[in-house]
Amino acid sequence: MAIWRSAMLPGSETFIRAQGDALTRWSSAYVGATRIDSALSRPDDVIVFPDGPAGRRDFLGLRLAGTSPRLRAVLTRVRPDLVHAHFGGDGWLISRTAQQAGVPLIVTVHGHDVTRQPLSPGLHGLRYRRNLRSVFDRAALVIAVSEVIRDRAEACGADPAKIRVHYTGVAVPPAVPMVPKRWDVAFVGRFVAKKGVDDLLTALSRLTGPRPRAVLIGDGPLLPEMRALAEHLDVDATFLGSLPPESVQRHLAESRILAAPSRTAPDGDTEGLPTTILEAAALGLPVVATRHSGIPEAVLDGRTGLLTAEADPPALAASLSRLLGDTDLRHRMGAQARDHVSTHFDLRTQTLRLESLYDEATAAARPLPARPSRP
Repeated sequence: MAIWRSAMLPGSETFIRAQGDALTRWSSAYVGATRIDSALSRPDDVIVFPDGPAGRRDFLGLRLAGTSPRLRAVLTRVRPDLVHAHFGGDGWLISRTAQQAGVPLIVTVHGHDVTRQPLSPGLHGLRYRRNLRSVFDRAALVIAVSEVIRDRAEACGADPAKIRVHYTGVAVPPAVPMVPKRWDVAFVGRFVAKKGVDDLLTALSRLTGPRPRAVLIGDGPLLPEMRALAEHLDVDATFLGSLPPESVQRHLAESRILAAPSRTAPDGDTEGLPTTILEAAALGLPVVATRHSGIPEAVLDGRTGLLTAEADPPALAASLSRLLGDTDLRHRMGAQARDHVSTHFDLRTQTLRLESLYDEATAAARPLPARPSRP
């Protein structure tokens, strides 16, 4: 099978690589339109459009027309039994070629592809909505990463009978690492509006007593602004930028709490279900987060963490203060968070379920055996 992402592969999309690497019954080739220089990029990724004028010109042709001789040639060479595309827009880029090759297509919608992008104004939004409906029509199955994203996919034109809610899952270590705690609060994610980093920094500035030590991991367009805000608010915040997955795991293990203050961005962009919440819970961290999109499916308020309304720094500060000030509560919620993730979001279990969806999509695409003719 082919795992398709047009940009192969941004450092923030560890969930795509982890899911593909965890397959057992299905073997995969990672196929991308262009190569991204990140910690997740690999030499054996199959890249359709080489860097250079000719490659960029051909990639532009694919984006405009939805078809490309280069992509057809690569798909013919890889000869997949199935294409699994991530994100609706990327699914459209390969959907016509897969259809022409007679290869079933599964597309996973993650968040902005069915929240912000369909709301784009003018001709761009009109074209995106049309393309999204096309990929939904061509796909054998549409995977939504949360119930909320399922509803958004249906609202964007996906056939309800084709949609399956499937949690990507994370690797759950056999034991919680016993390491000294360097950080009180950790944040992991892109520095974009929907992540609510400014709400987190404002909340941290409201806490009384010793200033909590916060570590913020990730990159994005708002990073310089958030650095300046932390300095202005006199928050003890260490910004580490984008890190490889193993370094992220180490810093999470060295933290007491994960903060995920996500919110709906002004342009309508929302989360699907942030993988970092699952990764932190697997390490025994309670989560302070918001009632946003699929987060309540992963964080059980009062049991595995504390949830507040979106864009409410005072409430966020109260939740942080409660957990930082109560070691027993923090440990109890962290243990329950780990149990919840182990039961419902374990990568091995979820990948076995994903492979069953692959079986379903390919079985539906096989022609029925011919009936024997009557004598």
